[in-house]
Amino acid sequence: MIYDQAMKLHALAIPASIAVALAGAAATAHAQPAPPPCDFTLSAPQVVQVSGTNMVTATVRPAACHVAATPHLSVACLQIEGSQTAPNCESTQGPSTAQVYVPYRPGATYVATGKGCANTGNPPRSLCDTQGPTAASL
Repeated sequence: MIYDQAMKLHALAIPASIAVALAGAAATAHAQPAPPPCDFTLSAPQVVQVSGTNMVTATVRPAACHVAATPHLSVACLQIEGSQTAPNCESTQGPSTAQVYVPYRPGATYVATGKGCANTGNPPRSLCDTQGPTAASL
């Protein structure tokens, strides 16, 4: 009889422990990701002159950091909308501005994207945030 009672208690304990585990997993699955430690600013594509030639440029630059963090990577990319080729990208290390240039084609729509990464925590870890897309018909 003791064996039967122990088996009944064990049989009731298993579903209860599974329910608790599933509830914990559900709570974790709905948790919002932490905001990035630093903001980065992506500029809209614009036409500029470089050595007398019209080019399109965009930048990604570090902005304010919300916690103890250090920006360590900025990446700026440009692509003509609908193009099947990979975007042209430029990156810079440290708290510097990344700037990319592509040849200007009148009437085309250019799409700028980017990424900014910052180190935070102890031990330090890198957290990155994507920027864009931002488009402009030029």
